[in-house]
Amino acid sequence: MEELTSLGVSVFAISVDNADDTKNIVSPNLSFNLAYGATIEDANAIGAWWSAEGDDREYIQPSEFIINRGGTVLGSMYASGPVGRFSPEEATRLITSREKRIIEEQIHNQGGSES
Repeated sequence: MEELTSLGVSVFAISVDNADDTKNIVSPNLSFNLAYGATIEDANAIGAWWSAEGDDREYIQPSEFIINRGGTVLGSMYASGPVGRFSPEEATRLITSREKRIIEEQIHNQGGSES
């Protein structure tokens, strides 16, 4: 998380749990923003899988997005089960690789060379 923060990255999560249940599962040391009360409409809006586990438990399967400052989705991952998650290391590599390419393109477009 420290490396993501040093890159200027903000991490957000959302749960289908209500406010009280969310408070009960959140560590006081949570290092990212956590929203609660996600609905099937929210899942549909982002294209996520909505799962029902019996009659009493509904949830959104993990859906992860890397979004740039301008709001463009640079990467996404949708899970339909327990696999398919970005690790912090993978997210960091994707972000730093993209930032490096942007800088290289700017240098190239300015007609300069890297020193």
